[in-house]
Amino acid sequence: MSARAVVTGGCGFIGSHLVERLLARGDEVTVFDSAPPPEHQRLARTRARHVAGDILDRSVLAETIRPGVDVVYHLAAVVGVDQYLARPLDVIDINFSGTRNVLDLAEQAGARLVVASTSEVFGKNPAVPWREDDDRVLGSTSADRWTYSSSKALTEHLTFAFARQCGLPATIVRYFNAYGPRQRPGFVASRSVHRALNNQPLVVYDGGRQTRCFTYVEDAVDATLLAAEHPAAVGQAFNIGSMAEATVAELVDLVQELTGGTAPITTIDASTALGRSYEDLHRRIPDNTKARRTLGWQCTTSLRDGLTRTIDWARANPWWLAQPDSGAA
Repeated sequence: MSARAVVTGGCGFIGSHLVERLLARGDEVTVFDSAPPPEHQRLARTRARHVAGDILDRSVLAETIRPGVDVVYHLAAVVGVDQYLARPLDVIDINFSGTRNVLDLAEQAGARLVVASTSEVFGKNPAVPWREDDDRVLGSTSADRWTYSSSKALTEHLTFAFARQCGLPATIVRYFNAYGPRQRPGFVASRSVHRALNNQPLVVYDGGRQTRCFTYVEDAVDATLLAAEHPAAVGQAFNIGSMAEATVAELVDLVQELTGGTAPITTIDASTALGRSYEDLHRRIPDNTKARRTLGWQCTTSLRDGLTRTIDWARANPWWLAQPDSGAA
């Protein structure tokens, strides 16, 4: 049966892919975002209802998350290392206070809720791979780098509290380095594709020795949909990520190979380029056993295949290539 769904942040990267999937299966979808989708995005031409509003404006949000809504997918957030360093107050306010508004209204509406979180909640815990309940290890509160991790961890505390104290049927999904079409060129995969296709030097920080587990966006959407449907997911958090570890240098080399690019690869010292407020994570690896066993989910897209699809899409969308390089990650 079709559902009535609200997607906060539905004009964003993962949110827009999620909206398209919901519409394709026949759901009635309302997108709540701070601005309508750009005209060049296919999402602008869908049958989704769009509500332009600030997630911090509870009165406007209440007109969207109201009785009759079956499920709310909460993806609205301030994301990206460049944003953590430039807008730490916005990161905290939007990620924490905005989520509190969504939780309150979802509980009042009697809706199922899926809250998007992040691998960053684990901080720099060296004991990888990380299980859902593993410890968080963070740096100093004087480093803006940790505002995103801390704000998202607090949203998880809020979500668990609403689930346990109020009976809200809520689930948390923690994305690990999602990438794919439409991601702004502010993240390592999207930025590398963007620079390679624009024949600009590809950038790695500190030699690219850091390792990540890259998750193609369609795999992340699959998990998000399953989290909203499975009864055993209520009150739980799930790591949503590939367990195939790759160094950043390997990713950049693969982008260069797949694009046929000849632009050089430039190594930059992170502390010099990003300042003392930034601190990198050396390894970020999920244990996704819980998602596989409970949700029946697993990543099915290899890094090579996902990057190939992303590059093909980028070549077909010159508006994306014309965007400025916005990344520090």
